[in-house]
Amino acid sequence: MVGLMGRVTGTIGPGLVGEVIVRVRGGAEHFLAYPAAGTERIERGTMVTVVEYLPPRTVYVAAMYGG
Repeated sequence: MVGLMGRVTGTIGPGLVGEVIVRVRGGAEHFLAYPAAGTERIERGTMVTVVEYLPPRTVYVAAMYGG
């Protein structure tokens, strides 16, 4: 899971339990998501990278900002 990319489907931020969809095992699965940087707010539609996985359905993510 760590290192996989996903897309935010429910806003992630301080005090919020967000949601991401991640392509895994040949399909796409939804996970509860928290920001890896605790004060960061990540809006719907943002591409993220999974930096920590807590089985069975929770991930910590970091936003991918393009260059």
